[in-house]
Amino acid sequence: MIEKNIIGFLLSNEGDSFTQGFNPESNKPLIGNFSNATFEEVSLAVEKATEAFDTYRRVSGKQKSFFLNAIADEIENIGEVLIDRCCEESGLPKARIMGERGRTVGQLRMFANLIAEGSWLEASIETADIKRNPIPKPDIRKMLIPMGPVVVFAASNFPLAFSTAGGDTASALAGGNPVIVKAHSAHPGTSALIGSAIMTAAKETGMPDGVFSLLHGSGKVVGQSLINNPGVKAAGFTGSQLAGRILFDLANQRKEPIPFFAEMGSVNPVLLLPTALNLKTAEMLSTSITMGSGQFCTKPGLLITLENDLLEKFIKDLSDELEKIEPSVMLTQKICKTYYKEVDVSLSNHDVKVESRSQEKNESNIANSTLVSISGKSFINDPKLSEEIFGPYSIIVKCKNKEELNKVISIIDGQLTGTIFGSEDEIQSFNFSINQLEKKVGRLIYNGVPTGVEVCSSMQHGGPYPASSDSRFTSVGTMAIKRFTRPVAFQSWPNSQLPDELKNNNPLNIWRLLNGDFTKE
Repeated sequence: MIEKNIIGFLLSNEGDSFTQGFNPESNKPLIGNFSNATFEEVSLAVEKATEAFDTYRRVSGKQKSFFLNAIADEIENIGEVLIDRCCEESGLPKARIMGERGRTVGQLRMFANLIAEGSWLEASIETADIKRNPIPKPDIRKMLIPMGPVVVFAASNFPLAFSTAGGDTASALAGGNPVIVKAHSAHPGTSALIGSAIMTAAKETGMPDGVFSLLHGSGKVVGQSLINNPGVKAAGFTGSQLAGRILFDLANQRKEPIPFFAEMGSVNPVLLLPTALNLKTAEMLSTSITMGSGQFCTKPGLLITLENDLLEKFIKDLSDELEKIEPSVMLTQKICKTYYKEVDVSLSNHDVKVESRSQEKNESNIANSTLVSISGKSFINDPKLSEEIFGPYSIIVKCKNKEELNKVISIIDGQLTGTIFGSEDEIQSFNFSINQLEKKVGRLIYNGVPTGVEVCSSMQHGGPYPASSDSRFTSVGTMAIKRFTRPVAFQSWPNSQLPDELKNNNPLNIWRLLNGDFTKE
């Protein structure tokens, strides 16, 4: 396991401080002192990435596809060593980590297939018309091209799928951009193992030195230094709103502002229509609220419903189901302490009623699930209650009527998801409420839980601020690649000098928009 910073094909440990992993179940340190990057090492990583970009941006889609598949192969080759280390650092069960490894590898292969085919580049051709009046029409052709070195901030709650070789890294590399990853301090060993796999794959497939780097260190020192470096052209972030907003502001205050794609959490409101107040719904929600100790960005943390005869029975069912679920360890001691602090803040509102708290355990970093309720009026009067609490916590808002329910929806910030539980007949009668919810979210779910984000072309994982910094893009699925590209048009260029994607004879045999029609001609 490499304990030095990976800077292209160079291993470096110039600093005098290090990051150490901890087992969250025991709070005991794990093997490995991972060297924190210095300002000079940060600068070197960006310099190497900038040099690599001139080569990597022109690597064919098929060659980049070989690279991504090689990364996937190398990750699989690490075997149980990766699974064991990841479990030790995260406290997550082996089955969860094995599933996440599968998702990570699957994402890499998905992007490999996408770029090997090539249509994602959105090649568009408008041929010339010299006879057009009153002025001739020029030949104009357009496609997407990479932006340059991309910084990726690894996430705490997904040590594989949203970290060193996660969706941000995979999509940026697929788009033709070198990547510099700022490793998360909660899982430095896991990051080092994956970083080594990417470096090996880059060497084996002939990628340029500097196409990938992995740096350890704090967000304040390493992260901010990366964002402020003029050689960096874009960044991807998954984490808290506080940290995300600091980096977002830095990215926009630069002399040359850069795109900063941040996913910053969500309470994922659930609209419970009257027919959905039953045991089956309670079982589904209890599992989703506590999944991964409530540390999913798609956890249903806000349940909105109308007061009626079924509601108290539903709350009792949901409370009982939550209490059946064994509390589990959180990712870090700091995250666990913050969870209990934020729960206490919510309970300081005297209108908040505790409906359920799982049995308290003495073990360190164990998060007990908490279910509370409040009236719609009181919720509206306390905006803090609509903010995310990272952990197994959820609040039920009991509204007197539809008008109050719509007011509750109107004060909610932007979210990743919104869920509706109910019958098809009820959808029409609550159409206005659902339309209001649609304005707030990136994904609408019907009679299902928001946890479990399918990785596919149709997925939208992003929403209005503060769920993400740019709701036009997704951080999951094939379309995540568009975050790290920009369009460029070629006007009146000789055919021989055009990129293959735009040449007359379509040598790559990709789908293109030709004078308004999709074709491979």
